Amino acid sequence: MKLQTQIPLTKAKHQIDYNSQLLLLGSCFVENIGEKLTYFKFRSVQNPFGILFHPLAIEKLISRAITNTAYTEDEVFYLNERWQCYDAHSELSAPTKEALLANLNNSLVIVRQQLEKASHLIITLGTAWVYRELRTDRVVANCHKVPQASFHKELLSVIAIQESLERIVALVAKVNSKVQVVFTVSPVRHLKDGFVANQQSKAHLITAIHQVIHTSGEKNAYFPSYELMMDELRDYRFYAEDMIHPNAVAIRYIWEKFNEVWVSDVASSGMKAVEAIQRGLVHRPFNPESEQHQKFLKALEGKIARVQKQYPFMKFSL
Repeated sequence: MKLQTQIPLTKAKHQIDYNSQLLLLGSCFVENIGEKLTYFKFRSVQNPFGILFHPLAIEKLISRAITNTAYTEDEVFYLNERWQCYDAHSELSAPTKEALLANLNNSLVIVRQQLEKASHLIITLGTAWVYRELRTDRVVANCHKVPQASFHKELLSVIAIQESLERIVALVAKVNSKVQVVFTVSPVRHLKDGFVANQQSKAHLITAIHQVIHTSGEKNAYFPSYELMMDELRDYRFYAEDMIHPNAVAIRYIWEKFNEVWVSDVASSGMKAVEAIQRGLVHRPFNPESEQHQKFLKALEGKIARVQKQYPFMKFSL
């Protein structure tokens, strides 16, 4: 008896291995996949500007990074005892203007450098709802708790999203014509927009992505993280306590599906070796001075040495 409908998945043509260079940008689901890639020691850079929820924010970041357009004093502001920038997440905010500008401009350099050598660019879109600052008529990436009266909330049309994604693809191609772009839609529910409005938003994102893929060929691809959550994991037991974010079980399930599609079989042995080391690193002995634990540490050092001989870029801290 079949009790679940499953989304058919096929292995990607341009898969990820330990020679790959990855850049991940977008919503908080990027953080989930990024943490797994980091855990398994893939060479990846994840959200240098922090979480970015909508395509216009990602486009602006990529555009400024590629054109080397540095941030200046007139693009930041002071609020709640921190210096903020509408283009970045609050994790880049700082107690001084100089520190914030350094954070922003250093992150632009990181994005540019990683784009130039990236084999894969993974973009996760969270919402089509955006906030436009009334004073400047510009769409912001993050409101930073500025009073809502300062903004107009609007839903990006399918065409607007499609055009933004096409500009992103074109911008990236200027510095790296070989990069594989992987689009996905975050399964995180933006219920603050409302149940119906959230579904409308996700529908706009999905439709726009598929329009881009349909017209651009195999250099752009789609991974169905949203569909996996909505269909194969259609039960509240796969959500965190807030009933909005996928829980650890759901994240692991979607990661395994991503691994099945996008990670090369060649990388599997390396991943197993890395996982054995990672588990060893979090082991807590009853007696750290015991002979048994010293043997364990020596064996762990041997595992690290063997892995680093094959993959010199990997770093572990005992």
